[in-house]
Amino acid sequence: MNLRQTIPMEMLEDLRALVECESPTEDLAACRKVIELSKRLGKKVTRKDAEVFDENGRPIFWLGSKNPKVVLLCHLDTVWPIGSFTPLWEVKGEIARGPGCYDMKAGFIQALYAMKELDHEKVALIGTTDEETGSKTSRPLIERVSKGASAVLVLESAIDGKVKVGRKGTAMYRITIHGRAAHAGLEPEKGVNAAVEIAKIVEQVIKMADPSTGTTVVPTLMKSGTTTNTVPALATLEIDARSFQVKEMERVEGEIKALKPSHPEAKIEISGGINRPPLEKRSTNELMKLCEASAKRLGIDIGSAIVGGASDGNFAGIHTRVLDGLGAVGSGAHALAENVSIPHLEERSKLLVELVREILK
Repeated sequence: MNLRQTIPMEMLEDLRALVECESPTEDLAACRKVIELSKRLGKKVTRKDAEVFDENGRPIFWLGSKNPKVVLLCHLDTVWPIGSFTPLWEVKGEIARGPGCYDMKAGFIQALYAMKELDHEKVALIGTTDEETGSKTSRPLIERVSKGASAVLVLESAIDGKVKVGRKGTAMYRITIHGRAAHAGLEPEKGVNAAVEIAKIVEQVIKMADPSTGTTVVPTLMKSGTTTNTVPALATLEIDARSFQVKEMERVEGEIKALKPSHPEAKIEISGGINRPPLEKRSTNELMKLCEASAKRLGIDIGSAIVGGASDGNFAGIHTRVLDGLGAVGSGAHALAENVSIPHLEERSKLLVELVREILK
């Protein structure tokens, strides 16, 4: 059975509309606009129960059951500021390009079209708008709906066509060093150099990584100083920490929060913590088997991957079975090369229908 013989023009036009409605996470008005637009897409979907509402001040799209057994989880925000991706939409052969097409507006379109064939009394499609910045407002909703569901299927993009059965957990920290300013030329010895102190902290932080477990601890953004002839009185450091294991994330957090400046007069502030727990294979094994069986019936090659990035599936995995990466086939997430395979839109939508039906048996 070959599902890739035709280009799904209706799906492609809906994807174009969604991509051209740019929706960076920080732009709340743009996010509201893309959520409102989503209500008008997928002409043949029963729309009577589609709605838009606010969750902690952010817009949410909801189609289907209010107490779903299966959740199709998406986000419609992107990392791209308005006007930063050009051209805004482009099709060359079987490839489409545009901001957020791969991560993850194509996944939303695939789920929307799957809803045409699914039971709206048992299944819900949910679209959030703050995933790219950590889902601070939508996390309670995601966890609440996951607790009552038999499965959460996340329409994040596939990796080389493979679904995702494991994800690292993420943690973000900010370290602030308070020193004391002084003239850099006349009397630097009277200052407490915050830049020097933060550099020493960096040396300690990078030693917290453990390649044997896949734990990464990466200093990212660092700032210090005010003028070139002043001993810096303030320095800040942002840290990105990730691991496949909860115990490793807890170890790193303990070590970061135990950091001390070397100068007795310097003061340190540490904020942040674990944002998303790891999505472990124990949460995905059962659904992966069902997905493989569903793919086989449709004649689709499917595989699985474990990845370093996190998603809302990490939150859902605390409470129920999860399978991630069921969205677009393509590449270039968060990059100017972001693209999706057009023929795979329909194929993966059909796979989603088959998988949901298998779960609900």
